Amino acid sequence: MAAHGRPTLRDLFDDSPTPHIAHPPRTHHRHFYVATDGSYRRDGAGGGLGAVIETRDGTRVARVSLPDTAPNNNVAEYRALHLGLDVLAARTPGNARVGVLVDHDDLAAAVNSEVLAGAGGDAEWRPHGVERIPPGSESHWRGIRARIAGFDELRAARIDGRENPAHPLANAPQDYAHVNRRADRCVLPDPIDTGTLETGVADDVHDGNEPQFPPPSRFEGRASD
Repeated sequence: MAAHGRPTLRDLFDDSPTPHIAHPPRTHHRHFYVATDGSYRRDGAGGGLGAVIETRDGTRVARVSLPDTAPNNNVAEYRALHLGLDVLAARTPGNARVGVLVDHDDLAAAVNSEVLAGAGGDAEWRPHGVERIPPGSESHWRGIRARIAGFDELRAARIDGRENPAHPLANAPQDYAHVNRRADRCVLPDPIDTGTLETGVADDVHDGNEPQFPPPSRFEGRASD
């Protein structure tokens, strides 16, 4: 379970904005959550990548902390998410609903734009060019897109960097190398309750006459830096 006194990734996800996407209540229920962060150092040494994965009930699936030499912070963030989604994909079924937590506005927006563009959506949402995808991140963005397509559902939330549990893993990989030596594990979360939610609306069946109100975190907009 999650460490005592520390919010689970699900708590952080539910309390954070998801750029471009507003959910009806049933859709913010994820099976797995992954928080990632990347750090950059001007001297080319000391940067790193961090990822934390939990099930919806707060059970930790994996933590990863690796040194990295990204050329800038933007590339580091894309590398970290690529890493986190690769680790998640190796430990979860393909029909998983995934919540992604990053502390980078443009990355969260790009992920959700890709979600909206995929699966028969509007391709106009898909980001193009260096204006949206940082130079040097192109190969990692292709990997992220492939992972997005491989999950049943995926949404990205923008969280405060001070609350990102992957932040210390990315910023001090020399202090967290031990987390990479833990045995691989595949953890299935508790099943999502298909009964009545806190909002009084059934998870999978809705009365067409009953108004749907997204939770407070589900608004379109950018988080403040």
